[in-house]
Amino acid sequence: MEAKLPSESRTTLTDLVLPSETNPLNNLFGGELLARMDRAASIAARRHSRRIVVTASVNHVAFNKAIPLGSVVTVEAAVSRAFKSSMEIFIDVWVEDRESGRRSKANEAIYTFVAVDETGTPIQIPPLEPETDLEKERFEAALRRKQLSLVLAGKMKPDEATELKALFEN
Repeated sequence: MEAKLPSESRTTLTDLVLPSETNPLNNLFGGELLARMDRAASIAARRHSRRIVVTASVNHVAFNKAIPLGSVVTVEAAVSRAFKSSMEIFIDVWVEDRESGRRSKANEAIYTFVAVDETGTPIQIPPLEPETDLEKERFEAALRRKQLSLVLAGKMKPDEATELKALFEN
């Protein structure tokens, strides 16, 4: 199976924050942002695998900056690492300044998706070949995150988590 590039999965969704999507402080509901991120991540995962994909987990979400009513919000998602049937998707959320048009990072998230066949059985996907420094950094960190998740879930013994151990050995 031929490796794919993160750029082949890159997905960008841009939209406005509408009144029905805000909380009493006139900021975008966190749940609304999670839904937008899930949609972008699912498209990225499907572009990488060319299969049906399902959300396996929301590994990390950081709501660093409130997104006010009327803002232009851009959600960018791309596969950061592909495993056997699962993919880690890194998501960056940008908000555009109304007057200057400058974008600033508001939030980020990491989701995991699994490619499945028509019966819901996990199916093998292509490997990922990162190109840029940022893609390489996210690619390497993805394995540590996966190992940590498996250790915490009791599905991997801590002494088998080679990437995590390497962080503490010198």
